[in-house]
Amino acid sequence: MGRSVIRIKDVKKIYQMGKEQIQAVNGINLNIRQGEVCCLLGKSGSGKSTLLNLIAGLEKPSSGEIIFNKKHIERMNEDQLADFRQKYVGFVFQSYNLLPTLTAMENVTLPLIFKNVPLRERNERAMEMLKAVGLEERANHKPQEMSGGQQQRVSIARAFINSPQVVFADEPTGNLDTRTTFEMMDLITGLAKKNNQTLVIVTHDLELSDYADRIVMLSDGQVEQIEEKTKIEGEKE
Repeated sequence: MGRSVIRIKDVKKIYQMGKEQIQAVNGINLNIRQGEVCCLLGKSGSGKSTLLNLIAGLEKPSSGEIIFNKKHIERMNEDQLADFRQKYVGFVFQSYNLLPTLTAMENVTLPLIFKNVPLRERNERAMEMLKAVGLEERANHKPQEMSGGQQQRVSIARAFINSPQVVFADEPTGNLDTRTTFEMMDLITGLAKKNNQTLVIVTHDLELSDYADRIVMLSDGQVEQIEEKTKIEGEKE
C-alpha cells in the first residue's frame, strides 16, 4: 500500500434548489491510496455519498480536480466516464441493485457482457465469484428467492468480477441485520485485501469504520478529521 490511486483537489459540489444553493461538498482535498480500505464516515447530509459519486464519476464536481491514475475524471464526457467505470470501478449499493428477472449467475456476469467476454468464460468466472461469496448453490436463483444477505453477496460478486482497481461501497450493509453486516464486511474487505484493491466505504455506522485502514470524517461537506488506523511504511505520494 503506498501510491495514491485517487487524488481529490479542492473539490466542490453545489446544487441549486430553487433560489438556494446547497454546498454538498465544500472544498475537499484527499488522496486515496492503492490497496487501502478508506471509510468516508459522517451523518446524513455530511456530503459523504455525494463525494463518493464524484470520485466514481457518477456526478460532475462544480469545481476542483479528481485524478484517477493520472486521468482527470472531471474532464471526461459521458462515454469516457462509462468506459472508465467499466475498466476500473466496482460498486456495492445498499439496495443491492440486482435485476429481478435475472438469476444470480446472470446478474454477476453483467459487467463481463459489457466487456464482450465470451459466454463460457463469463459463466466460469461468475461461478468462481459465486463460490468465493459462498453462493454457488444459489447460482440459478432469482433475487426474490434469496434473503437480503444473499442478494448483497451477489452484488459483491458482481462488483469484484472485473477485478476492478477500486470498489465503492455506499452504505453496503444498511438493509442487513447485525450478524449479516459483519459477514458482509469480512467478505468485502477480505476480497479487496486479497487482491490489493482499493475499497472506499461510505457509512454513518462507527462499527463499520473498524474495518478501515483510514477513516475520513465528514461534516457539512468538509473533511473534519482523518484517523489513520494502519501504519503504512515507505508510503509514496
